Amino acid sequence: MTTTEISPGLVIQNFTPPLKLSDFKLIAFDMDSTLINIECVDEIADVAGRKAEVAAITEAAMRGEIADYKASLRQRVALLRGVTVADMEQVYTERLKLNPGARELVAACKAAGLKVLLVSGGFTFFTDRVRDTLGIDYTRSNILEVESGPNCGQLTGRMVDQAWGDICDGEEKRRMLLQTCAQLGIEPRQAIAMGDGANDLPMMGAAGLSVAYQAKPAVRAQAMVAINSGGLDRLLEVVRC
Repeated sequence: MTTTEISPGLVIQNFTPPLKLSDFKLIAFDMDSTLINIECVDEIADVAGRKAEVAAITEAAMRGEIADYKASLRQRVALLRGVTVADMEQVYTERLKLNPGARELVAACKAAGLKVLLVSGGFTFFTDRVRDTLGIDYTRSNILEVESGPNCGQLTGRMVDQAWGDICDGEEKRRMLLQTCAQLGIEPRQAIAMGDGANDLPMMGAAGLSVAYQAKPAVRAQAMVAINSGGLDRLLEVVRC
């Protein structure tokens, strides 16, 4: 493997830059700790006084130390029972921020004719808003179940099955990337995939260009581009407009 740090905090492996953004037709992003600055499940857990417990599971899952991502997510979501929709609204308004360069990179991709996909092991409560803020074309993520009746507005500690399946894990991210490529009539090599955790590796492995953003060691090691400092738009130093 040939590894080159082309500028401080920006590493490429096994290809020669620059590539042209117009060579690609799709870019797929993870959300938590990639497009945005937080892990939403950890911040929701903070409201319930369980952040340390949930964050420890999240960290292990993102490092690839937990084989069954679905089980780990169900375990974390179960600890959210009783959190209210109003609590989640507070997480969104007070804690969630786009990571530096997110707007600029998405805008550059759209201007170059790429479609934008957001695939997340997180939740529609947040992905739908990030989608609308950035003008993202396609999303896939999980739905948190909310109580009706006397406890209306509180989380049940479960997720809702969807037409495509139960949980958006690493394999579902990969399937959604390939499905979107097929829908657009393009090859997976014409897609860019960008993430930070082990559950992003399946889609990153399927894409023509894989990008790790301030990622876990296993993800940095396997990505073609590793952005270890600065904003998401540092990708534009490698993939020219």
